[in-house]
Amino acid sequence: MKITAQEEYGLRILLRVARSDQEEGITIQALSEVEGLSIAYVSKLSRLLRIAGYLQSTPGNKGGYLLAMPASQININQVLKILGGALFSKKFCEDYPGSEKLCTNSVDCSIRSLWQMIQLTVDQLLDKVSLQDLISQEQASTDILKLILTIPATKPSLKA
Repeated sequence: MKITAQEEYGLRILLRVARSDQEEGITIQALSEVEGLSIAYVSKLSRLLRIAGYLQSTPGNKGGYLLAMPASQININQVLKILGGALFSKKFCEDYPGSEKLCTNSVDCSIRSLWQMIQLTVDQLLDKVSLQDLISQEQASTDILKLILTIPATKPSLKA
């Protein structure tokens, strides 16, 4: 399993915009320079994030990108899925059938259950993380993420 460049850079761009204190937003040119990415790649990722509703653009010569909502409302799991998709999707078995039309293990696959559990675990963690949790310096964000890991998942109450 790998984090794709698109996921990494897209998240970095979103974080850079969140950290920006420029009232009119941060430009694609500025994002390109501070992140060491091409203008074309920053444009592509910014467009994806804007279409998904995470960024808004400000018009004009001095215009740029701002968050479209508070950082505390931006769920990292959803952002990563917009940028690259899930680690394991229901189409996985269709995409990797081997040399046959259907996977030889499509009926009973213990490996599929492993991938599903990994995806579930990743989703449960990332659903608890907001962009706000990552805005701090690395050590502070590490502390926040460690705290998030120790919070048990909420379970629906069976009491009426």
